[in-house]
Amino acid sequence: MSRIRERGRVRGGDAPAGRRPDRRSVNLNTVLTPRRSISLWLYVVLGGAFFLLVLGFWELAANAHIVNSRFLPAPPDVWRGFLEYMRSGNLWVDVWASTKRVLIGFAISAALAIPIGLLMGTFRAAEGFLEPFTDFVRYMPAPAFIPLLIIWIGIGEELKWAVIFIGVFFQLVLLVMDAAARVPMEIIDTAYTLGASKRQVVFGVIARATAPEIYDLLRITLGWAWTYLVVAEVVAADSGLAHSIVVAGRFLRTDLVIVGIVIIGVIGMAFDFAFKIGSRYLFPYVRKER
Repeated sequence: MSRIRERGRVRGGDAPAGRRPDRRSVNLNTVLTPRRSISLWLYVVLGGAFFLLVLGFWELAANAHIVNSRFLPAPPDVWRGFLEYMRSGNLWVDVWASTKRVLIGFAISAALAIPIGLLMGTFRAAEGFLEPFTDFVRYMPAPAFIPLLIIWIGIGEELKWAVIFIGVFFQLVLLVMDAAARVPMEIIDTAYTLGASKRQVVFGVIARATAPEIYDLLRITLGWAWTYLVVAEVVAADSGLAHSIVVAGRFLRTDLVIVGIVIIGVIGMAFDFAFKIGSRYLFPYVRKER
């Protein structure tokens, strides 16, 4: 019977639970099995293949002249626009200006949203006191606040931080609240049984139990911060990637518009990759469970 089971595993290409299959064990059955892990090399190959597919369709559409080349430049034209942008000396200035605004606004949002969200997810009284107003504000579009923010704080850097804060904070605080509320009561009751105080339960049990999920929420909401930065830089800015996109659009330089959009995407992917690498070192036990 054991030999039959072993043969079935070999034929099916299944790897033992908790282990990632190596290159030799990867086959179509493994790839199409729900939640089945794949090797890192296959993950990279699949991701790269989709990028190449998009570039191929883009090149075909540009060469077919379905759209005027002034409005849909081919990839080589966009590459030349990127080199022009880089030689002008404005590329790194704009990248640093936008990245700094995102990091500052996002850091302020996270620093306030995480403790408040933990408080709301732990104590029902705090949830009842804060959630209705948070829910009310989170449905208001952040760009709608820009006229008021210009009146209140001007058009300086504080405006960009405030737009990012409004766009991220009210969403993140509710996500953190839900993460804290999902901690099983059995764990909390066990901590009380072992003599833990309320402070220890909040910071030693609930905060630690939700730390991996909160970390992942930060990774996701960082993308929202870039979205709201673009809105802020379009309205009032003399530098930044979104500002360069607007200026290029005024002169119908669609190649530079695409360059700016792609650069934002590349920076976002870099931050996302950094978050994933950090997760492996900070929460290795979560990676083993997947």
